[in-house]
Amino acid sequence: MTNLPDIVLVEDNPNDVELILSVMEEYHIVNDVIVLRDGSEALDYLKRQGKYKNRRGGNPLLVLLDLNLPIVDGRQVLRSMRIDSRLKHIPVVMLTVSREQGDVEESFTLGANVYAAKPIDFYQFADIMKQLGLG
Repeated sequence: MTNLPDIVLVEDNPNDVELILSVMEEYHIVNDVIVLRDGSEALDYLKRQGKYKNRRGGNPLLVLLDLNLPIVDGRQVLRSMRIDSRLKHIPVVMLTVSREQGDVEESFTLGANVYAAKPIDFYQFADIMKQLGLG
């Protein structure tokens, strides 16, 4: 555990989780990465409720958010973050298999900072991390 803010990864695909974590390791990103598997769990974590009500304080540095998640999708997570005064300034990278223009536009309208279409390769993800000042 570091004293740096956490990075939250909300992703239900284990292969994508593995790729993202390996890129972070390759670029020596030392922030703790909290992996959450669905949107409901992400909202509980971010809002410090349910099983996360006693988690350590502070907002994450960044949220990496899959668009298509079980239970609560990424759009709803992002929408909920942007209307919550405690969460609205957290940078969000939307990660998705969709390349549909409507999904891209909706993500930015809802407040995403970056939209990245999967399958995301190692170098593309590394470039995103650099753009966000993490690599």
